[in-house]
Amino acid sequence: MNNDMSVLKMAGHLIRRLHQQSTHLFAQRTQAAGFDLTPVQYAAMDAIHAHPGTDQSRVAELIGYDRATIGGVIDRLEKKGWVTRIVSERDRRARELSLTDEGHRIRMALDPIVLDLQKDILQPLSDAEQAFFIHLTRQVVWPEDASAAD
Repeated sequence: MNNDMSVLKMAGHLIRRLHQQSTHLFAQRTQAAGFDLTPVQYAAMDAIHAHPGTDQSRVAELIGYDRATIGGVIDRLEKKGWVTRIVSERDRRARELSLTDEGHRIRMALDPIVLDLQKDILQPLSDAEQAFFIHLTRQVVWPEDASAAD
């Protein structure tokens, strides 16, 4: 039987496994530093920091997350006291998001931890291979932006 269909050679399976490893490493490092949050919560905080006053739908779009479930992510960040939601003056149905002072402090404390673990996610690869992996992955994830990103 031809073994070319082994999941060990399938991009989807390998991406899922890499995601598991990345998420596990993120949890290890952030918990060891005394923080309780997920990679999606960190990404949401980063998007809110970069786009203060944005709404939940835009945060979901910015981080590539499901619009139907971003509300739960924001709820948890708000309960931690890291994010505030206020009714938009432009659209009474929308809620504008901002980081609280504590949220800014937490994000600033997390940034070096998250930055440091990025190389460890791809640790077996050389610096050049890591850069090439990032380049190729960006082409797959954002094909319309791939040439402009480099």
